[in-house]
Amino acid sequence: MEIDCGHDYCSVPEPAALDSSLCENEELTREIEDLRKQLEQAKVNSRFGLQRFAGSDEDIRFYTRFATYKHMMAFWEQIEPSTHRMIRVTSSNVTRETGLYVKIRALPAIDEFFLFMMHLALGLKQKDLAHRFHVHQTTVSHIITTWANFLYFLLGSVQIWLPKERVRAYLPEEFENFRDTQVILDCTELRCQTPSSLLLQSEVFSSYKSHCTFKALIGLAPHGAVTFVSGLYAGSISDRELFKQSGIIDVLTPDMAIMVDKGFLIDNLVPCKIHRPAFVTKGTEMSAGEVRHTQSVARLRVHVERLIRRVKEHKLFDAVIPLSISGSINQLFAVSCLLINYQNGPHVKAWAQ
Repeated sequence: MEIDCGHDYCSVPEPAALDSSLCENEELTREIEDLRKQLEQAKVNSRFGLQRFAGSDEDIRFYTRFATYKHMMAFWEQIEPSTHRMIRVTSSNVTRETGLYVKIRALPAIDEFFLFMMHLALGLKQKDLAHRFHVHQTTVSHIITTWANFLYFLLGSVQIWLPKERVRAYLPEEFENFRDTQVILDCTELRCQTPSSLLLQSEVFSSYKSHCTFKALIGLAPHGAVTFVSGLYAGSISDRELFKQSGIIDVLTPDMAIMVDKGFLIDNLVPCKIHRPAFVTKGTEMSAGEVRHTQSVARLRVHVERLIRRVKEHKLFDAVIPLSISGSINQLFAVSCLLINYQNGPHVKAWAQ
């Protein structure tokens, strides 16, 4: 049998051929890596989640009301360890293998939080959010309720009422003539759907807003921190009665002072001093001192109105609140108020330290 010696197995390619082959391989490797990066970016862009907007503080502000992505992630780092103990409102599925009930998370935890913040910040409907995040509308409802309850208890466990020594340590110069001020208080109202029951209508109807509303009392420390948030009450309640039922009287002491609007007729309810614009009865005029006092209090009280405006930048409260979410509106409102301490800088730029 003849052996074919037509191929020289001992021969080696020329160096130039090896260099050319290596260059081609390197180019292909780079091309594959570029394509992989493009694919990953395409996946991020196609998925409506936080990572898609991480590079734009403007988008983060629009979708969440957090000032920047850095602000939001700083807040997330504080709450993330507790998310593992979250009690979830969700459907339970039975696995075929074990027969055990397991809770399935449709989105990563941080995207659930992002979805919840979009609901607060933009007031987006559940169906809209379901389309954006490619999940079922029922899942969106569960996520919103879960996070409302979770943040309500988590942020509510933080002691926001400050000792008077700390309030005075951070007192802005504008309060030099009101150094004993512990908190600036005001009421705010949220419009709600009119109940079909005439009895309920009479309870939630606000003569001030000429609409059915929920009403709450909010307190602001002189340096701008939210230090008190009451529950929501029926809109027919008076400022005095809301103040009485809110629980704030229990934390006031004789060496403090509160700053309120002239509608708060609470002199016999509190143990402390009250800074309030002067009253003018029919046929009388204010003295020069009363005018100056009223102007000074009005200039300082405007800060609590700015706070309320920030709370209502959460567009969920722009529209009429449907009675279908009345079971969780108290949590949603409280969370929106408490988030103000984390989302923004000071109310007055000069107070930044």
